[in-house]
Amino acid sequence: MLKKILLAGAALALSVNVASAKDLKSIGISLGSLGNPFFIALKNGAEFEAKKINPDVKITTLGYDYDLGKQNTQIDNFIAAGVDLILLNPGDPKAIEPAIRRAQKAGIPVVAVDTHAAGADATVETNNVQAGTIACEYLIDKMGGKGDILIVNGPQVSSVIERVKGCDAVVAKHPGVKILSQDQDAKGSRDGGLSVGQSLLTRFSKVDGVFAINDPEAIGVELAAKQLKRTSFPITAVDGAPDAEAALKDPSGLQFVASASQDPFLMARLAVQAGVKILGGQKPAQDVQLMDSKLVTRDNVNDYKGWTAAH
Repeated sequence: MLKKILLAGAALALSVNVASAKDLKSIGISLGSLGNPFFIALKNGAEFEAKKINPDVKITTLGYDYDLGKQNTQIDNFIAAGVDLILLNPGDPKAIEPAIRRAQKAGIPVVAVDTHAAGADATVETNNVQAGTIACEYLIDKMGGKGDILIVNGPQVSSVIERVKGCDAVVAKHPGVKILSQDQDAKGSRDGGLSVGQSLLTRFSKVDGVFAINDPEAIGVELAAKQLKRTSFPITAVDGAPDAEAALKDPSGLQFVASASQDPFLMARLAVQAGVKILGGQKPAQDVQLMDSKLVTRDNVNDYKGWTAAH
């Protein structure tokens, strides 16, 4: 059963069983792209926590560049190297299961971060339904509770599906709100957001709001809106990424109004903790740890610690 962890102030018990520390000698980490600030923050969080446990731990972090075959090879190489723990952001939450099973057969626990992976020993991720909910509640509030919206979708991994699910639930409570489109995959990127944004804004002459599944897409849509001189509607998204933080602080770009934040640094720390507990024979209290999202807006962005802040 999914349970939610409350991550507030002193409630963060960032510690592990000291008796487990000696078992953590090496970690293999496979992430989407090391050119993406989100994955860099995951990398940094995992390294920070692992070195707290064992300063001499060997950490190998690789990007699989959204190539599932490459991720499979990375996992097999981690197995051959005899790592103690594998952390991964799955290229496909279902198709990666055979590789996870191979690692487990070799006695290596596997912890998924950001997105659920079938067969993983544990998962740590943002509560994406809640993130989509608060982002769309804010959007519809900015629209005055009515109007036509676009949901700019993305790759159909669990995190994206859940964000859209949260937004859909909010829309269902507002009979005055109509979804014009929600099936266009902007690939989770700024270029994708620009391309899909241009297409949808050309297709629909009246748009009153946009929810994008992540910040890069939202920034791409905002750029498309500027190019088409369609800047009268608000845009919200999910991530709380550095680019979004900068956009929300920019007084000249008032269209992007909010992002439901994630904390990849803490997410990775918690994932390492879960892995070490499993190494020590302790089953996680919950198979999936959900981290609540907080809405970052133009009003509170100056108080937001962001992904790059010291932890």
